[in-house]
Amino acid sequence: MYPYSGHVNGSGVGGSYYEKRSGTVQKGRPRRRRGSRSYHSGGATVSGNKQPKQAEGPLCTEFDMDYFRSYSHVGVHEAMIKDSIRTETYKEAIMQHQSFIAGNVILSLFCQVYAVDASGIALQALDIVEANNLSDKIIVLHNRVEDVRIDDGVDVIISEWMGYMLLYESMLGSIIYARDRWLKPGGLILPSSATLYMAPVTQSDRYGESIDFWRSVYGIDSKCMLKLCISCAFEAPSIETISGENLNNFPLQVKYVDCYTVSSGEIEFVTKSYKFKSMMRAPLHGFAFWFDVKFYGPATAMHRLMPLHPDDNQVKDGSPRKKRANPNEALVLSTAPEDPPTHWQQTVVYFYDPLEVEQDQIIEGSVTLTQSREHYRFMNIRLEYVTGGRSFVKESMMR
Repeated sequence: MYPYSGHVNGSGVGGSYYEKRSGTVQKGRPRRRRGSRSYHSGGATVSGNKQPKQAEGPLCTEFDMDYFRSYSHVGVHEAMIKDSIRTETYKEAIMQHQSFIAGNVILSLFCQVYAVDASGIALQALDIVEANNLSDKIIVLHNRVEDVRIDDGVDVIISEWMGYMLLYESMLGSIIYARDRWLKPGGLILPSSATLYMAPVTQSDRYGESIDFWRSVYGIDSKCMLKLCISCAFEAPSIETISGENLNNFPLQVKYVDCYTVSSGEIEFVTKSYKFKSMMRAPLHGFAFWFDVKFYGPATAMHRLMPLHPDDNQVKDGSPRKKRANPNEALVLSTAPEDPPTHWQQTVVYFYDPLEVEQDQIIEGSVTLTQSREHYRFMNIRLEYVTGGRSFVKESMMR
């Protein structure tokens, strides 16, 4: 697994503070890596030649190969498959759309059935296919989706591309590539849309576990360790599970992604201004990020379920639904703090020092997410925040 890096400190000047430190992996679950897999049913022909000379997709670098190799470990796939919220929601989405899917050509990414997988797990997938006598229906190809050749278009794309904080690892680009290259007009994409949220967080227990312990270690004054401990504990985004009680306001929508129309440029640079009013007098420790994805019908019918102004919406209740309230509403897979936990958990960007805020105090600023120049699978996070007459900047990198 590749460690995080980025975030390094500076010093306070005139009421403002610039934070930017080099980082390492933070407390939380090991980060999963995602390989590229595709599936098909019907009459399309797929070529699995590795790195074809006329490949239309981006070049596969040595870093990409290392990335895909990291997905060869069975533990990565075990964690994802054991996530019953994730797996059962995808199953329900497929069953709800089986009348559309049956008999059509399907390209499915990041699961198994006519599978194109750039990681070594493809070999195990082939064994599973043969053990279940499905070789006549499922063909496993060891390759990137960008290097696969399909002679005909596809009617359905099913994918599980979401990374931590939704956009980490940049696998959405593979879905965009497959959609633009193969999806027929009026085709179905599952999931159909995704939304990234953020909210201010109060997490005294986490801060106490990591920092306050060093104030006195078995009676020994160790406060000289605090600066180093703060740097090590909060330099990188933390993947962890929080609860709704940790939120100091309702969440704000950072980015809405329409999988039918999103372009690669839209996800390379995402920025959003925010303004929160503290709901209580409490220390503010940082901001939490999470996402949900929705599953609904083909592109020709999707506009009935889309928000009128998705980029301007602010969530009112802070807990997106997982299941449809009625058949006319989209099925939702949520990773919100109020919902049952998933292997994605939540991503928390901690401040190095908590800010004491009063009830109704304003916290405002902006968050910017960009693909790293070092490698497009890394993500830069720039968090600007102003409150109580002081301004701050926290820069991090997920890598």
